Amino acid sequence: MIKRLFIFMILALMAVIFFNLASNYTENTSLSKLGHYYVEKGPLEIGAPNLVTAVVVTYRGLDTLGEVTVLFISAAGVGLLLRRSRRKQDIDSQDRDNRAEESKNSHKPASEIVETATELLLPMIILFGIYVFMNGHLSPGGGFQGGAIIASGTMFLLLALPESHISRLMIAITESLSGFSYVVVGVLGVIMAGGFLDNRFMDLGTYGELFSAGAIPLIYTFVGLKVGFELSAVLDRFRQYDQNEDTDSV
Repeated sequence: MIKRLFIFMILALMAVIFFNLASNYTENTSLSKLGHYYVEKGPLEIGAPNLVTAVVVTYRGLDTLGEVTVLFISAAGVGLLLRRSRRKQDIDSQDRDNRAEESKNSHKPASEIVETATELLLPMIILFGIYVFMNGHLSPGGGFQGGAIIASGTMFLLLALPESHISRLMIAITESLSGFSYVVVGVLGVIMAGGFLDNRFMDLGTYGELFSAGAIPLIYTFVGLKVGFELSAVLDRFRQYDQNEDTDSV
């Protein structure tokens, strides 16, 4: 009873706070000084039509580095926790291998329609993800969005073809090289331009073209590959953990 009363009081307090915020909310009719600076000086300094994503990857480059770091830590944590849980369950490896073989033989294959759709759509999903992060400086998109699309293609593949094999070595090498290259580009901005991830150490090119906005397309490419392969690694870890759980239940 006391616990329910405490929860009710917390919910009532939060309701009062949100009601005051909503009732006293006033919409801003003009940009802030920083917003004015981005709008007026951003296209000239950065050279990207899509000012939103350009600001995220240049003026707020350290924030983007922090977001990529958080994603890396999350992926590493998932792999570590699932690996430890598998080690605890690995009492008799020979019996587990036998049960895995029996489970594999009894696994119900995906329908021909699903397999055909996967073969047709997966390349287009990956190409669309590449398009999104390579055009992030021209249209809505960016590295995180493109990487998430690539990871959704991986999830589609694992759901439709659960017995498919994804090379861990390829994922690890691509993810590591992308992250390292991203940091290298950021340091080049410090050395050759005005700060970390300053895109102006490369030629800004012609405004509105694909190869423009300095190093932003290069930065988005590295971010997109890193995000896509990290999320794909997480999905593959969960797939393998689920298969081990199914094997132990046989």
